[in-house]
Amino acid sequence: MLNVDKQAFVSELISPNSSKIVLLVLDGIGDLPNDEGLTPLMKAHTPNMDRLAVISDLGQTIPVLPGITPGSGPGHLGLFGYDPIRYQIGRGILEALGEDIDVGELDVVARGNFATIDGEIIVDRRAGRPTTEESAKVVEILNANIKEIEDVKVTFYAGKEHRFVLKLTGEGLSDNIEDADPQKEGKPIKYTTALSSDAEKTARIVNKLLERIKEVLKDQPKMNFALVRGFSKYPKLPQFPEVYKLRAGAIAVYPMYRGLAKLVGMTVIPTGQTIEDEIETLKKEWNNYDFFFVHVKKTDSYGEDGKFDEKVNVIENVDRVIPEILSLNPDVLVITGDHSTPCAMKGHSFHPVPILFCAKHTRKGLSKAFNEFECARGSLGTIHSTDVMNLILAYAGRLEKFGA
Repeated sequence: MLNVDKQAFVSELISPNSSKIVLLVLDGIGDLPNDEGLTPLMKAHTPNMDRLAVISDLGQTIPVLPGITPGSGPGHLGLFGYDPIRYQIGRGILEALGEDIDVGELDVVARGNFATIDGEIIVDRRAGRPTTEESAKVVEILNANIKEIEDVKVTFYAGKEHRFVLKLTGEGLSDNIEDADPQKEGKPIKYTTALSSDAEKTARIVNKLLERIKEVLKDQPKMNFALVRGFSKYPKLPQFPEVYKLRAGAIAVYPMYRGLAKLVGMTVIPTGQTIEDEIETLKKEWNNYDFFFVHVKKTDSYGEDGKFDEKVNVIENVDRVIPEILSLNPDVLVITGDHSTPCAMKGHSFHPVPILFCAKHTRKGLSKAFNEFECARGSLGTIHSTDVMNLILAYAGRLEKFGA
C-alpha cells in the first residue's frame, strides 16, 4: 500500500450522494498549557463545541510526520488529502493566487514580509504588524524605485498587513533557491543560495534585489527591509473536485488560503473580513456546493504573537457561530486546525492537532469537551492528516466497500 497513490485509490471508491460537508479550520488551534495548566481551547468558554464533542468522534492529527513542524501550506494540503511531502508547494504561489495575480511560465513568485532591521540584524520579522493600508504605501515606493534587476522584471503586490507578493519575470528563472528569511528575530539578514546550477541566476537576482530594498527603505521607521520566502513557479496538482467528486467551495479571508484552495481546484467564494461574514457567506452559498472549507486565521496570528487571551477570544467567537452552522444541517462537520501554534513558542510547532468529526455514525459518548487532551484520548486516536478526507467521505456515506 505504501507505493499506491492513496488519492487515486480512494477516488475509485467514491459514490457521490447529496450529503453536505463543512471543514472548519481554526488555523494553529493546537497549543500547550500555560501556568494554570490550560490551553486556549481549555480556557475558552465553548459550550457549543463541547456539546458537539459529546456526540462526536475526537482524535488528533499529525500534519506531516511525528516531530516535523509544518508550514501552513503543508498543513492544509494534508487536510485536503494531498501528501505534503510529495507535493511541496512554495508559499509564494499560494499568496499570488490568493491575490488573483497572474503567474505565467516565465514567472517566479515569493511571499514577502516587511521587517524591521537594525544594521544587519532583524529585530521584528513583521515590522510591528502594520495595517494593510500602511504596507500598501510601502509597496508603492518599491514599485516606483525598483522595476528591473539585470534582465528580470520586478513587481511587488500589496498583501494583508505586513505581507506582500514578489513576482520576478524573465528567462532562465528557477524556484530552486533557499528562503531569504532566517525565521527568527535577533539573527542577521539571510541572503538566498541556489540549490541547483540552473538556479544561480535567480539567487543572484534576489540577493541584488534585497540590497536594493534595503537602500530604498532605509528611511522607513519600521518597514525598512523585507524577508522573502517560498519561491515558486506554478505547480500542477490533482484537482480536488475531480479526485473527490465534490463541488468544493472555499471561504477564507487571507490570500494564502484562498490561493491554496484555488490551486487544488476549489471555487473561492468572496466573503467579508469576520467569522460572522464567513458564516453568512456559508449560508448564502449552501445550495451551491457539497463541500465547504471555512478558514479562521486569527487563532494562528495570536499564537505567533504569544497572545494567549486574544487566542481565547477568537475561539469563543467561533464557538458562538457554531449553532448557525448546525442550523444548515450538515451531514458532516469537522472542526480542526492545520497545525499547532503554541503561544509559549510564538510559532508553529510539531505537536498533534485536535480534530472533531460530528456526523450520524460516530462512537459518541467518550469525550466531554473539545480540547487537546480530550482529543488525545478520543475515539479516533492519532491519525495522519492525509486520512482526514477519507474519513470525511466515509462519514458522509460517499465511499463504497473495498473488495468482496
